[in-house]
Amino acid sequence: MGKARRPVQIIVLLCIVVLGAYAINSAVLGRGNDKPVVGSKPPAVKLLGLDGKVHTLDEYKGKAIVINFWATWCTYCVNEMPALQQQWEKWRDSGVVVLGINTGEDKMTVTNFTQQLGTDFPILFDTDNEAVRDYGVVPMPTTFFVDKKGKIASIQQGELNLKTLNEQIKQLVQTEG
Repeated sequence: MGKARRPVQIIVLLCIVVLGAYAINSAVLGRGNDKPVVGSKPPAVKLLGLDGKVHTLDEYKGKAIVINFWATWCTYCVNEMPALQQQWEKWRDSGVVVLGINTGEDKMTVTNFTQQLGTDFPILFDTDNEAVRDYGVVPMPTTFFVDKKGKIASIQQGELNLKTLNEQIKQLVQTEG
């Protein structure tokens, strides 16, 4: 049985590695193929906001929504925050909502950060990263542009500049509701 033992151990080890890789992949990338795509409805969220209220996407029905996943430790997120604020100020009277979903940070860190930058669009807390998993967010920042009909019009991974943000939001506003 000594010679047969080694191949059996290798097979068992390979099975453990494959199952472990699958579990890690599922945990990091979300729930497999349920990741939202352009044309689909964004996953529902029910998250506590910096304002102390619970927010859902349903309260923004009929509006264009920019959903930005970010963190204070993410350089690209920090870089695009002033552009998000500027676009919020420009487009909010046109029925556009900018939602910043902070990924896993505490209220004090986020409050200090938003006060320093003068950010006043709604900031929500994804403390357990459930929304990150549901949306399949891997790189940060990731931004979802949702049209007035409640469908994802586009998904942008990585840092957005002012021009790109403006163009994306302009398309959302021009789309019939």
